[in-house]
Formats: sequence, structure tokens, C-alpha cells
Amino acid sequence: MFSLVAFIPRAIQQSVPLLLGSTGETITEKSGNLNLGIPGVMYVGAISGVIGSFFYEQSVAGGQLNGFLAVFIPLICSLLGSLLMGLLYCFLTVTLRANQNVTGLAMTTFGIGFGNFFGGSLIKLAGADVPSISLSATSAYFSKTLPFATKTGWVGKLLFSYGFLAYVAIIIALIAAFILKKTRVGLQLRAVGENPATADAAGINVTKYKYVSTCLGCMIAGLGGLYYVMDYACGVWSNDAFGDRGWLAIALVIFTIWKPDVGILSSILFGGLYILYLYLPSGTHTEYKELYKMIPYIVTLVVLVITSMRNKRENQPPKSLGTNYFREER
Repeated sequence: MFSLVAFIPRAIQQSVPLLLGSTGETITEKSGNLNLGIPGVMYVGAISGVIGSFFYEQSVAGGQLNGFLAVFIPLICSLLGSLLMGLLYCFLTVTLRANQNVTGLAMTTFGIGFGNFFGGSLIKLAGADVPSISLSATSAYFSKTLPFATKTGWVGKLLFSYGFLAYVAIIIALIAAFILKKTRVGLQLRAVGENPATADAAGINVTKYKYVSTCLGCMIAGLGGLYYVMDYACGVWSNDAFGDRGWLAIALVIFTIWKPDVGILSSILFGGLYILYLYLPSGTHTEYKELYKMIPYIVTLVVLVITSMRNKRENQPPKSLGTNYFREER
């Protein structure tokens, strides 16, 4: 029988990479940069954390891990790897003014290739019999739940049975929404995304805002990749196992109409839709499950159509989204 108490926690676990990816992309797009390289960024964030964790576990050589270092090392490695991807994107699109769509797609291809190359190298170093490596010792610290989660029944299972990155994702989304709506920095960032020439004329450093917002967005998205490997996948890395979550995170930005706080519940909805095929009856007809997997994308298309028909200004993307700013033409 279908059980909400079993389904909702899995949906929330599935939603965390989507929430982090969409929050990072929303911050990026608010500056006018359309980063289609988010899937590659999340992939690099994941493999960077895996590399740091792998060598730390190897250095301990089967001994007891230090809890702080077991979390800190992969976390910093993931943030640094994602930051470098963000800097690369900004250098190409902001400094060199390369086409944003082409650059983003190239970065996705590069990020996945980068992850598969180093992932395959680590698998060979580990001498594993299967094409994957397990970092279960590090994963145990990332997936550790709150101490009272098991003592509060179904309430604890629904609300407190997640690793710390799940709660960090919600906090980041709320902070991002507050900054974008209520602060001067958020106002200036939105001005850059709407009309960079006007923002430049008003004394706002357009280049700085584009660099900072894009790099910060990539770092947040990279944490989504780290969460997937260290928490959701229980520390197991396999090449090409990340799926299409990066693309789904980009679709979620449209679904949430560029509002990070709306993304919290929306990502849970998407997470639920993403795994719904596991709970819907299909019998011996496996082709039905493939149709069920299309549900989140169909929902995105429907929302996009409805949003376009309503044509409210607050529901539209930044006006300069996807276009480069040429100061000489101001």
C-alpha cells in the first residue's frame, strides 16, 4: 500500500539536490547570466567532494575518522571545484563575452567528462571489483540525523530524519529570497539582471555583480551534487549515476518563477514526482514507468504555459537574461 510516511521522506531527500541547484541558478539568472552548465557544475561539485573524501579516508587507513575533517574536507573541495567552474563561466561570458547558451552547454559536457575521468581514476586506485567506490565512513557523518528523530514517531521521520545539508539547503533558499527581496544588494542585483546599462549608469559595478552572483550560485549548486553522493547515494560514486537532476534543477527555476523561497515546496513536489513512478502500479508493462518519469517535465511545461498566459511582470525572467553586456554600446 502507498504510505505517505514512507513516500514524503524519500521525496524530500530527492528534492535537496534540486533545491540547491535551482537556488544557485536563480541567483545566477537574477544577474542576467543564463548558466546551462549547472548539470556540469553539480557533477564537478560531487566529484571534487569525492576526491577530497577518498584521499582523507586513504590517509586514515581504516582508522577512526575525525568527524569535523570528514565533513570539512569534502565540503571545501566541493565548494572550490564549483567555484572554479563559476569563474570559468564568468571569464568566458562576462570578460570574453562568449555566447552564454553555448558556454553553458560546453561546461555541462566538460563537467560530466571531468567527473567521469577522475571518478574512473579513483575506482582504479581503489581496486574495486565493481565500477564504483564507496565512501561509507564519510557518508555516515553527512547522513547523520538529529538525535531525537527516532524518538518522535512519524513526526521525527517526516521532519528530523535528514542529514545536515538538507536543512542547510532550506536555510540558503530562505536567505537568498530575503536578500533578493529586502536588501539593497538584492535590488542592485535585480537591476543588473533587468537592465545592466541603466545599472551601470547608476554606478553599479555590473561585472562584479555578475561574477559574484554566478560564482556563488555555482557553489550552492555544487553542494547539491555533494549531497547526492554523500547522503542520498550513501557515499557511493558511480560514473553517470547522477541522472538528469541538473536539468531538472534548471526547469525548477522556471517552475518557481525565480523565487528561491517558493523553490522549497516546489522542489519537494518535483522530488516526489521524480520518484512517483516507483509507487504507481505498472504490472508487467515496464513502458508505463517510462511514461511516469515524464511527469515532472510535463508539469514544468504546463506551468510555463500558464505563467506565459498570465503575463505578470513579477513572473517573468530578468529582461537581459542570456544576453551579454557591452559597455561600449551604452
